[in-house]
Amino acid sequence: MPTARLLTFALIGALSVAAQPAPGQTGRVAPTLAQRGDDLTRLTEVLLIGEMIDVMREEGLDYGDQMEGELFPGRGGASWAMDVSRIYDPVWMRSQFDAAFTAGLADDPDAVAAILNFFDTASGRHILALEVEARRALIDPSVEDAAKARVEDMRDKGDPRLVALLRFAKVNDLIEQNVSGSLNSNLAFFQGMAEAGGPGGDVTEDQMLSEVWAQEPAIRVETEDWLFPYLAMAYGPLSDAEIDGYVAFSTTNPGQKLNQALFTAFDRLFTSVSRNLGLAAGRQLLGEDI
Repeated sequence: MPTARLLTFALIGALSVAAQPAPGQTGRVAPTLAQRGDDLTRLTEVLLIGEMIDVMREEGLDYGDQMEGELFPGRGGASWAMDVSRIYDPVWMRSQFDAAFTAGLADDPDAVAAILNFFDTASGRHILALEVEARRALIDPSVEDAAKARVEDMRDKGDPRLVALLRFAKVNDLIEQNVSGSLNSNLAFFQGMAEAGGPGGDVTEDQMLSEVWAQEPAIRVETEDWLFPYLAMAYGPLSDAEIDGYVAFSTTNPGQKLNQALFTAFDRLFTSVSRNLGLAAGRQLLGEDI
C-alpha cells in the first residue's frame, strides 16, 4: 500500500527571530487582494515548491514501478506507465497544492510577509536548496542506506546534533503529521480501488478504516526511519546556531501557520494522488480478470 512521504519542508531557511518593524514603523498598510496573491505566489517560488514537486514526481514514478511489481508483476505495460505518469503530472500536482496552500494562508497577509522575510534571503534560499537536494538524493537506495547508517552512528555517539533534530521534529510535529497523512493516503488508495470495482471492491468503509489503522505502527516506524536520515542529510551543513534559530522560528505564529498550510496542502495533494493510484490499479486488476 502507498505511504506518501508528506515530509514538510516548512520553515526551512528560517534562521532568525521573528521579524520586527523597522525603527519608527508602527504598522503596515493592509495589502490589497492582488498584493496578497502576489505575495503567496512569490512565497511558493521562494519555497521551491515546483522543484520539490518535480522530486515527488520522480519518487512517484519509482513507486509506480514498485506497485506494479507487487500487484501485477510485469503485466502493467505501457498503459500502467502512462497512468502513473498522468497521476504524477507536475502541472496538475502544482495546481492542487497551490489551491490548498493559498487557502491556508490567504487570511493572514502579515504572516505571509513575515515568512517571506525569513525565507527570501541568501541563507534561507541556500537551505531550501539543500532540502530539495537531500530529498532527491534519497531516491537512490544506496544513499538512503548511507544516511540511515549515519543516524545510527549519531545515536551511538550521543551526537548533540541528533538531539537538535529531534527537537526540530517535535516542534514541527513532523512524526504525527506524516503518519496522519500516510494513513489518509492509504485509505484513499483503498477507496479508489473499491470505486474501480477491483479486488476487495465489496469491502465496507469500516473494514477499510480498520485495515488502514492496523498499518499505523508500521507506518510510524517507516516514517521515523526515513525522517531523521533526511533531516540529518538536509541540515548537516548548518551550524548549531542556525539549527537553534530555525527551531525558535518554528514556534512563532508565522512558522506554525506555514507548517500547517504546507501539511494541509500536501495531505490533500497526496490523498488525491493515492485515490487515483487506487483507481488505476483497480482497473488494471479488473481488466486482467475479464
